[in-house]
Amino acid sequence: MEKWMKNYLNDLVKTLDTLPLDKLNDIINILVRANKEKKQVFVFGNGGSAATSSHFVTDLGKGASRKLVSRFKCISLNENVAWITALANDYSYEEVFLDQLKNYALPGDVVITMSVSGNSPNLMKAFEWAKKNGLQTIAMIGGKKGDLIKIADCALVIESEHYGIVEDIHMIVSHLISYTFMEHPMIV
Repeated sequence: MEKWMKNYLNDLVKTLDTLPLDKLNDIINILVRANKEKKQVFVFGNGGSAATSSHFVTDLGKGASRKLVSRFKCISLNENVAWITALANDYSYEEVFLDQLKNYALPGDVVITMSVSGNSPNLMKAFEWAKKNGLQTIAMIGGKKGDLIKIADCALVIESEHYGIVEDIHMIVSHLISYTFMEHPMIV
């Protein structure tokens, strides 16, 4: 097992070394603009990415916002289980994020999703609507890239197809973004 663990960690480090820091910087700049213009930031994902989305919003809304003149207006669309299950049951799971955006989102707001495959129908529908309605879209995706890469205004690709490694790095990216604001609040 130790050999397998070392291989996993080696693959994680190799993949981290390919992290496109220019795209990460683009995401930070989009969030700087959103903060200055008091735009909302919506984050969501499926499975492990749902948990990472919630964690990211917690760090951005609590930790990063305490250091800034203007607090982030951010929410994870994964949090309202009653609403999500009602939408999934009464309409379809493909609409669980789309319908929430229809209630909350305004032009200029920011939509961020994390997905290993980049092909989840519910993420695609939300991004298609967001693009048509003047929202800025950011996709953090795995090496399979998927169709989200074709829709997103900004796509940060983690060059791995291993779910664990991509999800690990999504969390690291979320921390890099949040801690940029926590440790360098003067960028806003």
